[in-house]
Amino acid sequence: MIIILDFGSQVAELIARRVRESHIYSEVLPHTTPFDVVEKKGAKGIILSGGPSSVFQEGAPGCDPLFFSGKIPVLGICYGMQPILRKWVGMFPKVLNMNMVKPILL
Repeated sequence: MIIILDFGSQVAELIARRVRESHIYSEVLPHTTPFDVVEKKGAKGIILSGGPSSVFQEGAPGCDPLFFSGKIPVLGICYGMQPILRKWVGMFPKVLNMNMVKPILL
């Protein structure tokens, strides 16, 4: 099972559908969902969806820090990559257009 944590993305359901098309069960849950709930569901992977926010904005959405414990693999898409970078790399350069950021493999 793959869990998609929704940070307000317009395509969270599309991501879930693409996962299901690969014959893998998936669920979309709000980004406020605690890690233990996801762990109890038996998730084998987590996708952090995109969203309209930036981690540089005050009150930017986040998720339970336990998602970055390494117990379950995590993939960030668009905004979902920003909390991962902040956790593992620290601060990263602020750019005017996040679409211009090159992918980074951690």
